[in-house]
Amino acid sequence: MRRGQFVAYKASALRLRKRGKSYGEIRSELNARIPKSTLSLWCADATFTQAQLNKIEQRMRRGGEIGRAAAIALNRERRDRYFKSLFHANEPLRRKIFASKKSAKLVLATLYLAEGSKGQKARLMFGNSNPGIIRLFMDLMRFVYEIDESKLRCTVQCRADQDTRSLEMFWSKVTAIPRSRFYKARVDPRSIGVPSLKKDYRAVCRIDYFSSSVYNDLLVAGRVILDERGP
Repeated sequence: MRRGQFVAYKASALRLRKRGKSYGEIRSELNARIPKSTLSLWCADATFTQAQLNKIEQRMRRGGEIGRAAAIALNRERRDRYFKSLFHANEPLRRKIFASKKSAKLVLATLYLAEGSKGQKARLMFGNSNPGIIRLFMDLMRFVYEIDESKLRCTVQCRADQDTRSLEMFWSKVTAIPRSRFYKARVDPRSIGVPSLKKDYRAVCRIDYFSSSVYNDLLVAGRVILDERGP
């Protein structure tokens, strides 16, 4: 770099620095690959007004915020790719579940072990607040057994500030059980006067199926899974 060009670059760099430009922005505007260490040396003896110092600090802070935002976005993108790859790897599992009645019954009995009522005699009861779990339970029930749809009942167990009609319409779509077969919604008295914090909470859906044979079969299947013996 010739002396005249060196002096011109230095003067321009000082001028831009006093305007609050970062070293990266100075290199970009000068269209020159000047090392950051050189720019720092050029600006070391420069005097700045308080307003100029404030401007430099603001731009540095803004640059840091942009950097953090970019890092967050990059991490989110990596996380999304990671979980998409996991979903793709596990996607065949659902097909395997419904490949036969035996494999489907294994999952159904395990679900009932976890969430189903074991104190009934002539019917099974299964409840959950997760629509995906309720939908899977109903899909498995209809796949494994010859379900008599007229023996299916549904109950919404909700909070006091929730709209029972809209909840019944929602769960009717999830379960494919018409609203005419819904029992009256059960409102938790403890929630009266207490606003719901989770706006996407859709209450608990309880499924009743009146069949002692299906109920007993699921119970025994569960005991087999647990390697338990009983009457």
